[in-house]
Amino acid sequence: MDFKVELEKLNISLDNDMLNKFELYYNKLIEVNSYMNLTAITEKDQVYLKHFYDSLTITKAISGDNYNILDVGAGAGFPSVPLAIVKPNVNVTIIDSLNKRINFLNDLTKYIGIDNVVALHQRAEEYIKDKRESFDYVTARAVARLNVLSELCIPYVKVGGYFVALKGNDKEEIDEARNAISILGGKIEKIINFLLPDDAGERNIVIIKKIKESPKKYPRIFKTIKDKPL
Repeated sequence: MDFKVELEKLNISLDNDMLNKFELYYNKLIEVNSYMNLTAITEKDQVYLKHFYDSLTITKAISGDNYNILDVGAGAGFPSVPLAIVKPNVNVTIIDSLNKRINFLNDLTKYIGIDNVVALHQRAEEYIKDKRESFDYVTARAVARLNVLSELCIPYVKVGGYFVALKGNDKEEIDEARNAISILGGKIEKIINFLLPDDAGERNIVIIKKIKESPKKYPRIFKTIKDKPL
């Protein structure tokens, strides 16, 4: 895969500084992954395809350059850090429940030289106390099933904003989440289905618009969400 060429098809133009940041990102990811479990994918072309490019397919669902976005459970920084690299005017907040991942992300953003990312050691069901309905976009990638993710993410979205979930090709997962999405004040506006380059798999981007406020009792504690999804 020619990373730069494929991103041009997403209307993303990479300059030399951005390309260098992705190179630094890859190097730091592999270095830290040698002693901390961040990714099972380590071959350079596969990281670029299945992490960097795959993350940036979120731009199929998000337009513009000035908005605030929350990434819930970003792990090694996907999709939020690649987005922050190519969209320097976007304000990115990352929360993750594992402090060592947050330490990695804070070290990473300093190392590659981006200042539009804030990474916080927070659980989604606790951070909500200060940030309910305050983000233009909320995203999550491969963290949990969509019915669980919806309860963790939709309450953070402003009315009129969007929860954008990056998922594999699982129609059943989307269908089982429809009840939770409705209860939480969301509505599936569009599902974008596409193939990754090099026959690397099928993906769905589920675009959920926030049409009314989420009931204040959500999100519940994570164990309850997981054991008794809406």
